[in-house]
Formats: sequence, C-alpha cells, structure tokens
Amino acid sequence: MEEVMNYTDLNIDKSNWKLVKFGDLVAEPKEICKDIIAESIEHVVGLEHIDSGDFHLRKSATIEESTTFTKKFRKGDVLFGRRRAYLKKAAQAEFDGICSGDITVLRAKKELLSELLPFIVHNEKFFDYAIKHSAGGLSPRVKFKDLANYEFLLPPKAEQARLAELLWVMDEVIEREREVLERLKKKLKAFIWQIFTSHIDHDLDKKPLKCKSLFQTFWEEREFPVGWLTIKLSDVISDFQNGFAEGQRDDNGIPQLRMNNVTREGRIDLEKVAMIPFRINIERYLIEVDDVLFCNTNSEDLVGKSILATDEIVGFTFSNHFTRLRANKNIITQKFLYLWLKFHFDIGLFERLCTKWIGQAAVQSESLLRLQIIVPSLKEQEYAGEYSKKIEDSIINVESKILTSRNLQKSLINQIF
Repeated sequence: MEEVMNYTDLNIDKSNWKLVKFGDLVAEPKEICKDIIAESIEHVVGLEHIDSGDFHLRKSATIEESTTFTKKFRKGDVLFGRRRAYLKKAAQAEFDGICSGDITVLRAKKELLSELLPFIVHNEKFFDYAIKHSAGGLSPRVKFKDLANYEFLLPPKAEQARLAELLWVMDEVIEREREVLERLKKKLKAFIWQIFTSHIDHDLDKKPLKCKSLFQTFWEEREFPVGWLTIKLSDVISDFQNGFAEGQRDDNGIPQLRMNNVTREGRIDLEKVAMIPFRINIERYLIEVDDVLFCNTNSEDLVGKSILATDEIVGFTFSNHFTRLRANKNIITQKFLYLWLKFHFDIGLFERLCTKWIGQAAVQSESLLRLQIIVPSLKEQEYAGEYSKKIEDSIINVESKILTSRNLQKSLINQIF
C-alpha cells in the first residue's frame, strides 16, 4: 500500500512509450459454443452479472437456466458491456463460459500483458471514447471496430509488468477491504435474524410461552420468553403519515425524499434530490431524526425497504411512495421498529404481501398495520439497537476506506493511461 501511495507522487516518464491503437493490442475472439453440454460449459454471463466499476466478474448463471447465449470467453478475457457503455461495465473473467451478445469479449495480444488489459479498459478516457462512439436511441451500443481505433500510450513490456504488479497490489487492498465489509454485513444480518427468530438474552431463565406470530406469512409457532409481546403493529404506532405527490419543482423550495433516495440496504442516497415548492401545512410532512420511512410503493422486489432518518434528511418532506412511522416510545424504540421492518424486507415478506400491477407494487396501509410485531422489553430493544449500530458504524467506516482506495486506484489508472 505504501508503494502505491508513493507512486502517486512521482511523475511518470513516458518518453519511451509509443502511441498505439487498441485494436493493435486487443482482439475480439469470435468463438461460438455449439453444444453447451459437450463443451462442458458451466458459466453463463449476462450484463446483469457485471457490476459497474468492478474489475472482477463475481457472478454468473448456470446452464440449468435457459439461455440463448453462444458467445464464448476464456479465463483472463475482459468482458466489456457494449450496450449502455456509460454504465462502465467491464470485468476480467476468472473462469471460462458463454456470454450475452451485448458483451464484447476482449483478449490481449502478445504485445500486451493480459494483466494490464482490465486497467486500460477502466481508464476514464476509454469509457468516454466508448460512450461517444455508441449508436442507438434508448439502448446505445458500441462496436469493437470503433473501440479498435482508440489510441493510448503503451509502455515497454518490462514497464507493463511493473505497472500491472502495482495496480494489482492496489486491487488486493480493495479486495481485502471488501472481504471485511462482507463479513460485517453478514454479521449484521445474522444478528437481526437472531432478534426475530430467537431470544436476544440467552441467559433468560424463564419459561417460554407459545404464541403465533406473522413470521411472516408462514404463521408458524414460535416460542418467546415471558414478558415478550406479540401485538399488532397498529398498537405500537403513535403517528402514521403517508407522504404526498408533487410534480412541480422549485430550486429554492423544500427537498423531498423519493424512492431513489433509499437504497436496498436501507441507506440514504442524496445524489439526486427533488426540490419542491413550499405548501400550506408542510410541517405535517417534515422528517425528524429517527423517523422510520417505509417505502410503500416501488418495484416488486424493492417495496417495503425502509430507513431510519438521520440528521442529513431532517427537514425533508417525503413523497406518497413513503409512509412515516413514529412509535409509542413506552412500548417500542424507533430503532427496533426499523430493524423489524428491515428483517421482514430481507426475508421477502413485503414482496409476498404487496398488491401488484404493471411495473409496480404496493403494500396497503391496512395490511401493514395488521401485521403482528414481536416486542421484547425496552432494555433488550435498546441493547439490540446499540449492538446493531456498532456494526453499522463499522460498515460505514470500511465503506469509506474502500471508496478512498478506489479513488486512489482510479487516479493511478488515469495517470498511467
């Protein structure tokens, strides 16, 4: 890592580098799979399996899933998403397989180290070139023959090896950070699962009582310690408010929380915020710290995602795609209410509970309020909130490290190429 940091302070001498065309160093193989079974194909890759900005191909489908793909790729090839190049999808394969026609297979020729190819492709100049030369309306595509004309400076083979080693060291740093992040996410998910499937306090020496809960649409018997409650959600909510639709914009108005401002993981994303005109009685719709915002309308797989409001959205209004929930603090904490909603979103309750129509789904207020919620003592709820927050804070810290590392990596790539 120190070597990488030091390298960024150096001026790269490119006096002996030569100007080349992408097509002189990279080929587009035209290999076709005629028989998936006979050729022992195991991996099928579509555009959805390539993550934007990621060098690694981490996902694929199996041959058990129906496919019409026939284009072959080999381990070490770079799979470039030629459709909608602005999504910046390009990943190096770590296995052989077949892929979509919307993916261009790139293979390094002998003059170029294959280890360097992913970084050349992930240069901002390359993506800009691909976007500029894409053709089409709603779904623009770029052809390899156009990519082949992209020009860049190529270092000698010995320098290629040194640069490739440097860049992959940086990538290893990011991968280690990603592993830590994944462990933390699993730890958080396991803890939240534990809350709603078993006792929080394993030392409770009390006779459990049997009761039925909406755990969740399964109506299975559960056992809880004496003192725990299973009551309707409506009985723990002190304030229930749906948001409002607003089609007008006003740059000097009030920010409004919308579907795109909440991630699947329950995080706030303020990259794009709608500013709306001031309206009478707006105070009723202003968000306060620790408000729970439940996404009542979205796509089928995202309906029911929720957030716990932080300082960054205090004073926002919220659209009619959200329902604001404020709990009776004598019975339940806001954090515990959020964790309960998050758990049931993760296990797919709201996807099964929602009303569906073309392109959208909604959880009706009546259906939400009828759900039964498991309520332990306030002391146990507070413990659950504090423990989960420690993990969440660690996740945020690691994500910040990854972002810093990726920005450094991007800076290196752009500096070199």
